[in-house]
Amino acid sequence: MRKLFIVLMLLLAGSQWPMANARPEKTRLLLIVDCSHSMWDHWQSNAKIKVTQQVLLTFLDSIASQHDVDVALRVFGHENKLHFSTRLEVPFGADNIYQLQSKIKTLVPQGGCTAATALTDALSDFPATGDSRNLILIITDGMDDCDAEICDVARQVQLSGVVVQTFVLGIGGGAFRNADCAGSLFLVPDEEEYTKTLNDIFRLSDKKAPVVLKMTDGSGDLYETEHPVAFYDHRTGVIRQSTIYSVDEHLRPDTLLMDPLVTYDMTVFTHPPLRRENIQFSIDRVNNIDITVNEGTLKVQHSGQRPPWTQPSVDVIIRRSDNGERVAAQTIGETGQYLAGRYDVEVQTLPVTTLRGVEVRSDAVTELSVPMPGMLVLSKPKGITTGAIFRLRDGQVEFATDLNPSTAGERLLLQPGQYEVVLHPQNATKYDKVQSKRFVIESSQTTKIQF
Repeated sequence: MRKLFIVLMLLLAGSQWPMANARPEKTRLLLIVDCSHSMWDHWQSNAKIKVTQQVLLTFLDSIASQHDVDVALRVFGHENKLHFSTRLEVPFGADNIYQLQSKIKTLVPQGGCTAATALTDALSDFPATGDSRNLILIITDGMDDCDAEICDVARQVQLSGVVVQTFVLGIGGGAFRNADCAGSLFLVPDEEEYTKTLNDIFRLSDKKAPVVLKMTDGSGDLYETEHPVAFYDHRTGVIRQSTIYSVDEHLRPDTLLMDPLVTYDMTVFTHPPLRRENIQFSIDRVNNIDITVNEGTLKVQHSGQRPPWTQPSVDVIIRRSDNGERVAAQTIGETGQYLAGRYDVEVQTLPVTTLRGVEVRSDAVTELSVPMPGMLVLSKPKGITTGAIFRLRDGQVEFATDLNPSTAGERLLLQPGQYEVVLHPQNATKYDKVQSKRFVIESSQTTKIQF
């Protein structure tokens, strides 16, 4: 099961997201510019839209010579006063800087805020070549009056796999209640920071941060067991990258290359999983993630004399004692690795054997045993009968299993103890037609019951 999970994780990572150290052929940046009424408000030296136009014109001049960069322009709220619309004004294309600058100069704020619609439509703006790093930059003076579904839209954009990252450049001190879920939010206090922040976002968008994941065991030694690891976008919860933790022949962890503009949550798929949240990486240093894995071994096996019949596989469910959450499953005779702690162990015998509060210690083996079952050979009356088997213990009855109404005989493996079988003929309408018998099951022995 672990091997299958690892393969699925690698397929997921390879099919939807680029490998961490693979450099795409081209960066495509879609500018989404807010042209709502409030962009006419005065800010710093001029109206917000005028300041934005000047910053964008300068920015486009600075990247005009970079042939591995394509830029497109989508605008919302600019068509007329009553039409809350969005439109791709300049599509991606080679040598379109002059066209972009010409369109930016003519922008006139008129409409309302339709950022969610613009973000939804943005997915179709990127060419379907799959050979580029696709980025979206929303420039706005506030989202408090925008479409309420912007958070849901942003998540769908990330789930699409088309866009690597979405950024929101907030200007003018507006209300940005929903902006932090629409994308990585950068608030700009003045014109000087406006230009600097825009250039920093673009500069960092093509950089990778080196990350070394170092896992040690409870003794402080390097942890050598392979485990799947997933990195999620902290803002949207969407997976960004998955890999397998491992060390090389010299016991050195590998180096991941991560996006420095994304805040991550990380899950290491131990049993139960280890999680780190709100992690940021820098391009200026090697980022170390140190994780201690205090694991122990749990083994469940049968005790007693081996029976003459072939033993079927018996599942063992492991749950956390504190909240009942399922952690993993194994079978009797197998060993499993679990973080140090207390677990409830459910052995899927008939009836289920539950061992509560089992302690797993770091770097130790916890061995549990359940009695070898006995065999019940049950012969039922002719005709269709329904029925059930109960275990009798401490004056109480515990349900063990239902019987098959369409068979005249059954063979069941039951845990040692006292039992009662109850049968009800199909056509019986009175309780006095119900038949029952009590019997005892002994480990590795056969008990025959005939009605």
